[in-house]
Amino acid sequence: MHQTKVAIIGLGTVGAGVARLLLDYGDRTARHAGRTLWLEKAVVRDLQRSRDCELPPGVLTDSIQEVIDDREIQVVAQLIGGLEPARSIMLQLLESGKDVVTANKALLAEHGPEIFDRARALGRCVAFEASVAGGIPIIANIGQCLSANQLLSLHGILNGTSNFILSKMHAEGSAYQEVVTEAQRLGYAEADPAMDVDGTDAAQKLAILAHLGFGARVHWQDIPRSGIDTLDLADVRYAQEMGYRIKLLAVAELVEEKIALHVSPTLVREGRSLAEVGGPYNAIRVVGDAVGQLLFYGPGAGQMPTASAVVADMIDTAVGRSAITFRTLELWSNREARVAAADYASVRGRFYFRLTVDDCPGVLAKVSQALGEQNISIASVLQHEPDAAGSAVPLVIMTHETTAGAADRASATLHKLASVQAEPVRMWVRD
Repeated sequence: MHQTKVAIIGLGTVGAGVARLLLDYGDRTARHAGRTLWLEKAVVRDLQRSRDCELPPGVLTDSIQEVIDDREIQVVAQLIGGLEPARSIMLQLLESGKDVVTANKALLAEHGPEIFDRARALGRCVAFEASVAGGIPIIANIGQCLSANQLLSLHGILNGTSNFILSKMHAEGSAYQEVVTEAQRLGYAEADPAMDVDGTDAAQKLAILAHLGFGARVHWQDIPRSGIDTLDLADVRYAQEMGYRIKLLAVAELVEEKIALHVSPTLVREGRSLAEVGGPYNAIRVVGDAVGQLLFYGPGAGQMPTASAVVADMIDTAVGRSAITFRTLELWSNREARVAAADYASVRGRFYFRLTVDDCPGVLAKVSQALGEQNISIASVLQHEPDAAGSAVPLVIMTHETTAGAADRASATLHKLASVQAEPVRMWVRD
């Protein structure tokens, strides 16, 4: 059987999983590729470090140059995280005539135009299924299987760490920091989970999906985002009392032929598909004008789910399918964006407000007036009895549909009221 030599750059958790699939299940990959994917080299920084896989003699090296100089190596899985040296290595591999598979969503979100333009100029291709949602084949489905559709919306739980934290807070009533500590102990959260919990990771993935599915060219840093790192357990309890669960949602919606993008904690009504996604799992709900609503669900991270996506890309690249798709889609090309970004302030939706207010007459009237000045209509109000006379009380308000801009202005006005004791909490609501 024909042999295609491949290499791996980075033998961490995912890289070790890729090596195991190539070495232990070579007959499986050969059936799908019509050729053997021969692991020629695996590049690491520290040759002495123990690995989660056994490699044949001569495969392990600490020299990237060995891969670059080997003309017989055709496909390289570049599995280094971060921006540098990942960017420089990616460009070097392309320059040396290799096709590249990557799982680095941060690199694509930041340097996608440069990398893809260079790959096109060199007649090479870049495959990146594993960069978004781990083992869920969302890139292939949006880029190829749904190509007969105009996508209308995409709502995604794209970060498993945040979803695990939120699920535990809802299920057990545990405070945010307690669950973060548990997530770190179980390996669902990094030692520094900031990019997961502040919305950065989801925004980077959303930028990729928005470009692929809608033709938008929006830098991830320009996507309005907020995370769950300031979430109070009180809001989890109020959401449950009203029949909702809080999820960190990445949203892309066509609004009057423009694309509205944002990442934020959102109250999702119980019983809806996204509300029921628990633990470290991901899910993406896509609506197309022809196919209607689809839900993609599965493990969004982890060694073998992500390795599964990487090896699938390596097979497609070795066979030549990735090159055809890469040329056809013209991703991150110099073409004008098919759709412009919508003004975030004009995006419509319902909102949840929680205020801490003085327990005295007239407060609700002042709050209603502040909302009314922005033409925000109140759908419901929830207020419990105070613990003691004269103490501050929480006031929870659900609005009818309004705009994000109106909600922002109302929140600023409410914060200035003498009877409001802290900055209002505000979240999107999805019914």
